[in-house]
Amino acid sequence: MPTQVTNYQCPACTGPLHYSAKSGKLECDYCGSSFDVADIEALYAHKEAEAAAAKQAADAKADAAAAAEAEAAQAAAQSGNVGDWDTSGLSRDWGAEAGTLRAYSCPSCGAELICDETTAATSCPYCGNPTVVPGQFSGALKPEFVLPFRMTKDDAVRALRAHYRGKPFLPRSFTAGNHIEEIQGVYVPFWLFDGGAEGEVDYKAANSRTYRDDDYEVTETDHYDVHRGGSIAFEKIPVDASSKMPDDHMDSIEPFDYAQLQPFSTAYLPGYLADKYDVSVDDSRDRADARCRETLENALRETVTGYGTCVTDHTDIRLHRGKVHYALLPVWMLSTKWNGESFLFAMNGQTGKLVGDLPTDRGRYWGTFGAIAGVVTVALTVILQFM
Repeated sequence: MPTQVTNYQCPACTGPLHYSAKSGKLECDYCGSSFDVADIEALYAHKEAEAAAAKQAADAKADAAAAAEAEAAQAAAQSGNVGDWDTSGLSRDWGAEAGTLRAYSCPSCGAELICDETTAATSCPYCGNPTVVPGQFSGALKPEFVLPFRMTKDDAVRALRAHYRGKPFLPRSFTAGNHIEEIQGVYVPFWLFDGGAEGEVDYKAANSRTYRDDDYEVTETDHYDVHRGGSIAFEKIPVDASSKMPDDHMDSIEPFDYAQLQPFSTAYLPGYLADKYDVSVDDSRDRADARCRETLENALRETVTGYGTCVTDHTDIRLHRGKVHYALLPVWMLSTKWNGESFLFAMNGQTGKLVGDLPTDRGRYWGTFGAIAGVVTVALTVILQFM
């Protein structure tokens, strides 16, 4: 359960608060707002109560999911059914390593973070909340693999600054108050699925040609029934296991080089945070199945060439589900707020591939657009006068 709060967050702008001996209030370094201590304590007492209730519910859900997975695995083993994903290799046995780990929770978004005893979590990498609550480490599945960071914090800062450059409509106040140095290295939890797919796809294809016959334009179309079939094996199809990390962010910073995966060890944690999974294997099955099917369908479609048009008529894909692995993958993350909106940047900690949305200064945008429109109007007026 929570025992203490690291620091307080400004309700107006989410910046850190500090106590001012002069005013006797908590003051924000960024927006200048001030608050009575009692009001902030009451606000955070409510948030901590909500976070505790959410954590209790999440733990109960995780325990129920783990029990269901164990029952499913046992039933599959007894019946000889190989049609479901095999989770028998997942373990909760941390051994002596459990004693070297700390756990934190975020009262704002519910993220549960793990780090080694030499690393302190002072803000949430997902929502930017500078208040994180220490807790008791327990109950988590132990990762099977970890993909170590290759990009340093300096690399991440340089990449984010480069991402800002050349954006004429990016608000200056956003870059000035972005706290870019607060970017954090986070090991994001992933389920990695091994398996395969086989199947057939039928297509309707056509080629057309047009020519003139005296006064007529003639179009001839040849129609074709095209059939393709094949199989493909998969190793480590990734599905992120954190509900706080947007799927499109993680999809955008792929691929990772899984040849560099290492057996999990807490030796890779110092200086970084690790997010505790909150999306179970059960809840990830549909996404894993879809990625397997789409991969085979795309591979078969790429072999259909030489036609002007081609549409899918019928698809029959069968999956061979295999082992499921639990891994931690490296991501540099920065969550920041501007004008009440949240912006999350994520960078592949192995390759440096970066993704993140940016705000637009509407005043500068419309000012530039208006200036361009004015120039075009003047130019048209001059042209018309000479016509």
